[in-house]
Amino acid sequence: MKATSPVVFFNRYTQQTEEEKILGERSLRWVYGTGCGRVALHLLIKRGFFSRLLGFWQGTRRSARRIPAFIRDYHINTEEMQRSPESFSSFNDFFIRELKPEARPVCPEPYLALPADGRHRAWQDASAIHGVYVKGQKFDLPALLSNAKLAERFVHGPLLLSRLCPVDYHRFHFPASGVADAAVQLPGALASVAPFCLRQKLDWLWRNQRQLTILHTEEIGDVAIIAVGATGVGSIHQTYIPGRLVHKGDEQGYFCFGGSTVICLFEPDRLQMDEDLLEQTRRGYELYAHTGDHFARRA
Repeated sequence: MKATSPVVFFNRYTQQTEEEKILGERSLRWVYGTGCGRVALHLLIKRGFFSRLLGFWQGTRRSARRIPAFIRDYHINTEEMQRSPESFSSFNDFFIRELKPEARPVCPEPYLALPADGRHRAWQDASAIHGVYVKGQKFDLPALLSNAKLAERFVHGPLLLSRLCPVDYHRFHFPASGVADAAVQLPGALASVAPFCLRQKLDWLWRNQRQLTILHTEEIGDVAIIAVGATGVGSIHQTYIPGRLVHKGDEQGYFCFGGSTVICLFEPDRLQMDEDLLEQTRRGYELYAHTGDHFARRA
């Protein structure tokens, strides 16, 4: 598959494959599909100051003018939002919008809840992953966690990869109930995590800036939750209080402007991933589904 091939996913709700409408597609094709673009990526785009500059612009009042066209072009459901489109002071204010609680119901026990709106892939055994966006690419868990000893606990357990597009609701939530440690900042670059990029270099997922949270649960042991930043996402905001009990579906944090990724790692033999999620992953598709929807059942 070429890096610039169309991005196709399977929609759990329509039960059909759909082609993703990508924000800034022309620019992404240039950056990740041409020699000049790759030079610009190395010298400018993946640097932190570029994302800070982009984030500054998205936080200005002038940027709010983009909101009506964005809602129209990407079919954003305004009925789900807690606030009206006119109330946002900037594009980034709109980007991190909150939804009405009833818009994202949380699945009942014994199921685990997806942490984010987006396109999801899953594997029952992380050590057996032999293809993600391109056949042969594997996860480097020690690099992803920046901790080889910690990686040993999860290397044979399930892995969930949730990719958030810029058009998605950009708050992320806990997949299970438990007590969460404080997030640990892991430094890195800020490249895009769009498929155009990941088809060439999956290692951006562990080379980009990211934050690691360990969630301690009674039912499924420890869960490693990695929030991965990307171009335009110079900071990841955690909104939970470390050391306090959180419930499945509670908000963990949010990403500012840009595409982002949440990766969840689980201990072996603790849960069984949903068959439709595994099947679409085997077929090479991401499964589109909302936060709060189920992705696995406790073993």
